[in-house]
Amino acid sequence: MFSRQTKAPARPPLGPALADHGGGSARKPGPPKAASIIAADVTIEGDVSGDGELQLDGLIRGDVRVARLSVGETGHIEGAVQCEAVIVRGRIIGSVTAKQVQLFPTAHVDGDVTHEQLVIEAGAYFQGRSLKFQRPPPPSIAGSADGSDPASQPVGS
Repeated sequence: MFSRQTKAPARPPLGPALADHGGGSARKPGPPKAASIIAADVTIEGDVSGDGELQLDGLIRGDVRVARLSVGETGHIEGAVQCEAVIVRGRIIGSVTAKQVQLFPTAHVDGDVTHEQLVIEAGAYFQGRSLKFQRPPPPSIAGSADGSDPASQPVGS
């Protein structure tokens, strides 16, 4: 029951490409990125940008451009916001441009919101225009390679 077992020889650790045991899908090496947090007692005067996620509980006077933004109940932005996804529980005074926008009951947004998907929960304050992203029209097949209209070409030439 408590017999001594011989230890297997130590193996070197596998590199990031070989350590994946989940079916061979490629992953970026390194740990997942944690969200950056701006605490309630912090004020930033100026623009904020980055590729990751931002949790805002403080005040930003300037434009914000990140991948994902979460504005907490004490969070406040005075400037334009441009993100992939925005969750608002606090206050934004300025325009918002994002694919996904969600306004919770404590949200206060005063500015235009340009979006693909917009969710406004009961109790949220929104003053501005809701503008749907305009997708570019598909390329026209009617035109010829030289840019002229084939319908205007003489027949039989």
